[in-house]
Amino acid sequence: MTQDLELQLKGYGVTTAQILYRMPDHPTLLQTYVWQHYDLAPEFPEMRQFLRFWQEKLDGPLHSVRYVHRKLISATEWRALKGEFILH
Repeated sequence: MTQDLELQLKGYGVTTAQILYRMPDHPTLLQTYVWQHYDLAPEFPEMRQFLRFWQEKLDGPLHSVRYVHRKLISATEWRALKGEFILH
């Protein structure tokens, strides 16, 4: 959990990709794979690395990739607060 927060504070956001690929045994059929990981927009190094791995190591050729990206924490949302609530 702390690693996730550290990535978010470094500017990473959640990237979700819908990957359509051709079935190796039936190339006319498309299969869907959903990939989700913390990544940096607009370069998307993590997604690009995963797609390179896919093309080099897996049999199903890629058809298309659609993705969305969302930062969970931005500079305007993160601020230090003074105070404490004590619950019994």
